[in-house]
Amino acid sequence: GYQLITAIALAYLLKLNKPIVIVAANISIAPMMPVIIYLSYITGGIFLGNKSGGVLSVSDTTFDFVKNNIIQYVAGSIIFGLILSVTLGLLVFLLLKFFRKTGKK
Repeated sequence: GYQLITAIALAYLLKLNKPIVIVAANISIAPMMPVIIYLSYITGGIFLGNKSGGVLSVSDTTFDFVKNNIIQYVAGSIIFGLILSVTLGLLVFLLLKFFRKTGKK
């Protein structure tokens, strides 16, 4: 919740487009959290060499499971976040470059 307040304040100070900042700051909305957590876990498994990936059910996720796989999740979340931010950053850069060229004609 505080990320939205911080994002709006920074958007105001840096004179950014506030609606776009609000949409971008809400990337971690509740329906996306299971997907983000799962992809972070899988990414950590890939980079740490663990073959324990696959589909997890709610009954599989016990406290012991979380305790035993926290390193995989944390490593995966950092790597997944970096990959996603670089990919989306390049995509936005290319889209802005393309649309700014077509808008100057």
